[in-house]
Amino acid sequence: MKTRHFLLTLIAGAALFTAGHAAAQQHRPIRLVVPYAAGGPIDNTARILAEQVKDTLGGPVIIDNKPGAGGNIGADFVAKAPADGLTIGIAATATNAVNPWLYSKMPFNAATDFAPITQMVRVPNVLVMNAETANRLNIRTLADLIRYAKANPAKLNYASGGNGSAGHLAGELFKKEAGIFAVHIPYNGGNLAQLALLSGQVDFNFDNLATAAPNIRSGKLKAIAVTTLKRSSALPDVPPVADTLKGFSIDTWWGLVAPAGTPPEVVAKLNQAFVAALNAPETKTRFASMLAEPVGNSSEQFGAFMKSELAKYEKVVKATGAKVD
Repeated sequence: MKTRHFLLTLIAGAALFTAGHAAAQQHRPIRLVVPYAAGGPIDNTARILAEQVKDTLGGPVIIDNKPGAGGNIGADFVAKAPADGLTIGIAATATNAVNPWLYSKMPFNAATDFAPITQMVRVPNVLVMNAETANRLNIRTLADLIRYAKANPAKLNYASGGNGSAGHLAGELFKKEAGIFAVHIPYNGGNLAQLALLSGQVDFNFDNLATAAPNIRSGKLKAIAVTTLKRSSALPDVPPVADTLKGFSIDTWWGLVAPAGTPPEVVAKLNQAFVAALNAPETKTRFASMLAEPVGNSSEQFGAFMKSELAKYEKVVKATGAKVD
């Protein structure tokens, strides 16, 4: 009897320990690494979702900004984190599609070092001109811009947030497809590039719609074309570049990933929580104010999408000749 009682006590104690350990694990905070500085569109959307999923996931989701090296520092931190679901991060156009072809050495493998959770957002890019410059040069459409550039070789210039940035790649692809030349002026970040455009130091930029929208609304910038294949619901009167240059498409996107090797059941739980948050009416309303379109797909769909984007940007980056050592 004593032996049996001792065994039952051990079993009960083990059960209590297991339950307590599971509860502790459930309530441990999740770190969501944003590989960019606080305050930008990516950071803002991450914070909205972190607030939305805390109850579903049974604990807080803490945003950890790790900017630097075009997003590579934060992405590398996620790639090398324990694959336990307690550290996840943002994968974006730059970190997981552009940088692998732009940087001569990468600290992580974009194709193999991450477990996709879900795509969060798709944001159109938009070709914008300084409104006064557009009026002075009588440029109202993309065809007008191309016509002027061909008639006035090397007189136009455009800014970007740096060599290899989305704005740079879009600009170089546009020049190639349109058969024109414009001088590229790289700045240290998108905000400085936008200031250069607003002050008339440069003639046009390719910017993401979320960033450009306030100045488009105020009339300081003129939206010439969006870079999605179809018109954007946020700018229904602005045609896509593809209407003039067939097949032209460069969007900005970002989503959630975990380290490779994260158990499938953990990824599935994270996917379920974040997709539900992305589909919530409150999220859609708040994202719409930033002109960001929530996506919320399966981990398999996001993985296939990232794979296709990685292949697409290999061609784009090589065509521009852009490199960062």
